Amino acid sequence: MDHYLDFRLLPDPEFPSTQLMNALFSKLHRCLVRLGNGDIAVSFPESQSRPASLGPVLRLHSSSVGFERLQSQAWLNGMRDHVRIGEVKEVPPVVEYRRVRRVQSKSNPDRIRRRQMKRHGWTEEEALEKIPDSSARRLALPFLQLDSRSSGRRFLLFLEHAAALEMVPGTFNAYGLSVSGTVPWF
Repeated sequence: MDHYLDFRLLPDPEFPSTQLMNALFSKLHRCLVRLGNGDIAVSFPESQSRPASLGPVLRLHSSSVGFERLQSQAWLNGMRDHVRIGEVKEVPPVVEYRRVRRVQSKSNPDRIRRRQMKRHGWTEEEALEKIPDSSARRLALPFLQLDSRSSGRRFLLFLEHAAALEMVPGTFNAYGLSVSGTVPWF
C-alpha cells in the first residue's frame, strides 16, 4: 500500500454526489471482482460523521503493480465525465493509519423476517406481523447504496474509518475493505 490514486466527483446539476459515488463504487467493485487479487483498498479521505457523508473523494490504495492491473481494465466507462482522476502517487512518508471496514446493521426487518421464516417456518404474513417495518434502525455511519448482483436486492454498505496505531498488512475484499488490514490516512 505504498501508492494511492484519488477520484474526485465533479459537481453535476443532474445527479447528486451520493448517486455518482454509488455508481463509481459499483463499477470499482465489479472490476475488483474480475481482478480478484485482494491488493486494492479504498478509503474516503473527506468522509465525515456529522452529517454522515463519505464526501466527494474515493481514494484507492495499492502498489504500483496493483494500479497497473487496475488501469488495464476499462472499468470507468460512463463515469469519466463525472470524476477527476488524479495521478498514481507515492504515499507520504509520515501518515496515520485507518481500518476501513464494513459495519452491518442487525436491524434490517426484511432480512430478519426472511431468516425467521427459514428458521421457524413462519409464513410471510406471520413474519410481517411479528417483525414490522417500524423496527428498523439506521446506523449513524456514512454509507453507499448498492445493488447485489447475486440476489438483485438493494443494500446499504455502512463504512467506518476506525483509527489504528500502526500499519497492518491485510487482504482486501472485492469492496476494497479488510477485517484487519489498514490503509494510510492523510
